[in-house]
Amino acid sequence: MTRAEAWSDSTLRRAGWLTWWFHAGVLVLGAVLVTAFPESVNSSWGSPTVLVEAAYTLMAFSFPTVGLVIVHRQPRNRMGWLLLLGVGMAITLPSLLDCYAALGLAILPDGLPGAAAVAGLVESSWVWLIGSIGIFVVLMFPDGRLPSPRWRWLPPLALATMIVIAVCISLGSATLTEGLADGRANPLHVPQLEDELLLTLSVVLPLLPACIVAAAVALVRRFRSASGVERQQLKWLSEAGVLVALCYLAAMVGQFLKPHAFSDEDPPWLTLLQNISLASFGLLPLAIGIALLRHRLYDIDRILNRTVVYAVLTTTLVGAYLVSVLLFRLLVDPWVGRSDLAVAGSTLAVAALFRPARSRIQGLVDRRFYRHTYDSARSAEAFAGRLRQEVDLAAVSTDLRLVLRDTVEPAHVSLWLRSST
Repeated sequence: MTRAEAWSDSTLRRAGWLTWWFHAGVLVLGAVLVTAFPESVNSSWGSPTVLVEAAYTLMAFSFPTVGLVIVHRQPRNRMGWLLLLGVGMAITLPSLLDCYAALGLAILPDGLPGAAAVAGLVESSWVWLIGSIGIFVVLMFPDGRLPSPRWRWLPPLALATMIVIAVCISLGSATLTEGLADGRANPLHVPQLEDELLLTLSVVLPLLPACIVAAAVALVRRFRSASGVERQQLKWLSEAGVLVALCYLAAMVGQFLKPHAFSDEDPPWLTLLQNISLASFGLLPLAIGIALLRHRLYDIDRILNRTVVYAVLTTTLVGAYLVSVLLFRLLVDPWVGRSDLAVAGSTLAVAALFRPARSRIQGLVDRRFYRHTYDSARSAEAFAGRLRQEVDLAAVSTDLRLVLRDTVEPAHVSLWLRSST
């Protein structure tokens, strides 16, 4: 490495740290305002709690933090800068504008110039966060480049879609809904263009999820043509993305399954489920950091295995619990009346089923999806059984080499035996 290249890497690291400190400063300012004026919080789920807002802020801040770690280790890594600058600014700039609007509208006695207009810009801030993560990070992972030239149309289309949606929301909303500005008139609203903006938004808004789906398709195509380290990196992001999608799907289903689907009050279980789905977003930067820094990179196959096993196990046990409760009630209630015996008996039955069900499902998953691992374990078990009865040292040596060749698949095998003398 030349002196000029070393100086450039050092400069990039300093720029990364300055960017991260800017994000941290905005985070601290927002935390101070939330603590001092909790009424300024307006959670995305409709539960205005300081705890939920603080958890969301820390989760969002994990993206630029992981980006800083990557930039510090690999200053020229494009994905590190995409997380630190792209996603970081999509999180920090709306937070900064929100702090300015809160200070100007309700906190400072004399207010701040243009605070209501700034609050109008915050209305569409979600577009930049969803677009930067769901489209650009997914599309350009893991090397910061497009999968192939055929995808060159997607970034400009996604950027244009995000800009149009942001403009339509900021200029078309008559009232503000965020933070302390909730219920105030939007000074950016243009009544003369309200119908045109609403029509444009209804046409362009579906393009945003379409771009997200296109980015996911590009990731799948990249995965199919990848090999080695890149394939393992893509597995990490795919696993995290699937878990996030499942958590949000569960939260959406729970929203319609609550007793009053369209009421403002949520039961405790639904609030917990929504908070879990929100926190699950933190899995994305964690998976990206592990993949790019190659820390425990090849553990992803074991994680995928355990995820499939426990997902099937959970579904099976929940179904068995519901069926057993129904059967117990049909059998017990006519004799002892309505009681908690059905619930207690079902709980004990499901607890007894846990270990055998897990072993059976683990074997099924290994045979279906991880055949090589399953065959390797069977070969090792068979060799251990033969070893108990084998007395010929030459036969043991030959058998050991064959088992290693079939299970570990090394390039070369050497066996050293200590002589009896």
